[in-house]
Amino acid sequence: MVFLRSIVFTVLMILVTAGFAIAVLVSALMPLTIEQRYVIPRHWGLTLTWLAGKVCGLSYVIEGQENLPRVPFISLWKHSSAWDTMAQMFVVPPASWLLKREVTWIPLVGWAVTTYKPISINRSAGHSAVNQVVSQGRERLASGMGVIVYPEGTRMPPGQTRKYGISGALLATQTGAPVVPIAHNSGYFWRRRGMLKKPGVIRVVIGPPIDPKGMDPRALNEQVHRWIEAKVAEIVAQPGGKPD
Repeated sequence: MVFLRSIVFTVLMILVTAGFAIAVLVSALMPLTIEQRYVIPRHWGLTLTWLAGKVCGLSYVIEGQENLPRVPFISLWKHSSAWDTMAQMFVVPPASWLLKREVTWIPLVGWAVTTYKPISINRSAGHSAVNQVVSQGRERLASGMGVIVYPEGTRMPPGQTRKYGISGALLATQTGAPVVPIAHNSGYFWRRRGMLKKPGVIRVVIGPPIDPKGMDPRALNEQVHRWIEAKVAEIVAQPGGKPD
C-alpha cells in the first residue's frame, strides 16, 4: 500500500509541478515583483506537502517560527529529501535559492526557477563559486530578499552529514545578516532518490537566529553544523521521529 500511494503521489507531484511552472512563466510576463510572484512557489510547496499528507499519510509540524527575524536573513537548512525543497517555500519568507546551475537547465521547472533570481553556481568552480554566492547574495539581501542555503551541498542519507560549505556563513559575516539554522527529519520518511514516502510526521525546527557580526565564518559554520546535527538526532530519538 505504501508503494502504491507513493506512485500516485509521484504522478500527482509531476503534474502539479508542471502546472505551477507554467503559471510562473506566465506571471513573469506580468508587471509584478518577485515578492508578489512568490505566492506561486509558496502555494506549490503548500500544495505538494498537503498532498503528501493526504495521499501518503506524511504530514508535518513547524516549530520555532517566532525565531524568524523581521529583516532579510540567511537560512541554513539540513538537506536530506526532496520534501525540504518544497517546505522551504513556505517555512521562511521570500528568499533567493542557492542551487546548482544544472537545476536551471530542466525544461519548464528550471526556466521557472530562473525568473526568481536564484544564486545558481557551478559546484566544481571552487573558490570562484563561493565568491559568486557572496556577491549575488549581498545583492539579494540588499533588495529585501532572504537567502536559502543547503550547506551540505547535496541530499544526505538519514543519519549522515558531511562538511558544511562555507559560502552561507561567509555571506553572513560579510553582510551582517542573521543566520537561522533549520533542522528536520524528512529524510527518514522520504529518502533521497527514493520512491517510497513513508507515513508519519516530519518535524521542522527553526533555531534561534545567530548574529554573525564579529564572528569568524568557520566558527559560525561549525556552530550551525553542531546545532543542526544535534537537533536532527534529538528529533529522531523521540517517539515518531522516524518510521517504525
